[in-house]
Amino acid sequence: QVQLVESGGGLVQAGDSLRLSCAVSGRTVSSYYMGWFRQAPGKEREFVAGITRSGGSTDYADSVKGRFTISRDNAKNTVYLQMVSLRPEDTAVYYCAAKIFREMPYAYWGQGTQVTVSS
Repeated sequence: QVQLVESGGGLVQAGDSLRLSCAVSGRTVSSYYMGWFRQAPGKEREFVAGITRSGGSTDYADSVKGRFTISRDNAKNTVYLQMVSLRPEDTAVYYCAAKIFREMPYAYWGQGTQVTVSS
């Protein structure tokens, strides 16, 4: 069974940057498609970014394109989400997720890390 642990969240001001990390254990991260999701208070969880097993292809929600970058270091069993030019509307709990098959839903989830952006 794979375990995902997010870190790197915090309280920042609008325009600041943060880098979230997702440490993967239990199986090698290279076995999984990885993604980041977020859930703001009173809203449904939404997709933020995804990355293929090799890291050769990425996908982003329109709301974060050009500001967020997903990457992975398979040697360190870690996935990252670099966030720049943060906005108050980016405030949410950010979750790391993993799946084995690209066409399947994400099956494994971390516990989340809070990101709060003040104006």
